[in-house]
Amino acid sequence: MEIKVADKSGFCFGVKRAVDSVYERLEKGGKIYTYGPIIHNEQVVGELEERGVKVINSEEELMGISEGTVIIRSHGVTKHIYDLIENRGLEVVDATCPFVKKIHRIVEKESRAGKHIIVIGSRKHPEVEGIISWVEGPVTVIENETEADEFTPENRCEICVVSQTTFNNNKFKELVDIFQKKGYYVSVANTICNATEERQTEAKKIASSVDAMIVIGGAGSSNTQKLYEICKRECANTQYIQTVDDLVLDSIDSIKSVGITAGASTPKKIIQEVQSYVRANF
Repeated sequence: MEIKVADKSGFCFGVKRAVDSVYERLEKGGKIYTYGPIIHNEQVVGELEERGVKVINSEEELMGISEGTVIIRSHGVTKHIYDLIENRGLEVVDATCPFVKKIHRIVEKESRAGKHIIVIGSRKHPEVEGIISWVEGPVTVIENETEADEFTPENRCEICVVSQTTFNNNKFKELVDIFQKKGYYVSVANTICNATEERQTEAKKIASSVDAMIVIGGAGSSNTQKLYEICKRECANTQYIQTVDDLVLDSIDSIKSVGITAGASTPKKIIQEVQSYVRANF
């Protein structure tokens, strides 16, 4: 069986930076917390918890902490949470991905200039929740074509469009096109990170050339979900798994080639385990 593994898979720059920051802090000792899971991968979060790193999941939990270090997750947090951590006198390690921080600066600047901010992405995703908190004025989150069609800016003001870093690049362009065809005054900042775009492009190419496709990533990983959607369109026999334990390949006799890709929060060892399992058993 031929196995094609995507070169652009596993930890991206921002995720690696965030995870490394936690391990570096562990070497210094003391109480360590992350606001939200440091990345969207249960295995990594579980390993850190075993070493004493506690995950804070709410403002109420944060208010119950009087000492220690709080590490900001790679997706970032709302401006309000930053202020709360600072006011409580806790030490902060900001592991927000630099590409996400860039979006914070863009929406803050453009909203102060009077523009209506549009964030294309998943409104319940922590990255998007963080982005909109930096907007000083009207802001709208758009997830799909229907919402883009129905959107009308206040007072026909200029709009500034940004994107969640892990959004589907082609879909982003389609949604921007809807706004531009309506004749709005639109400024566009394509803030999808290069790693995401490269990962999606490679995954699509591999999926279109194999009999079965495996997409590895955490259940809550937005970028992995986008990879799965892209691969599923190219290869009907596409599976979304978290670890090798989830893998089931049907109709083995008809499968001559398998592709493997992984989300940005997937450790290399999990990718290697899946690759080794497929090679040894099929």
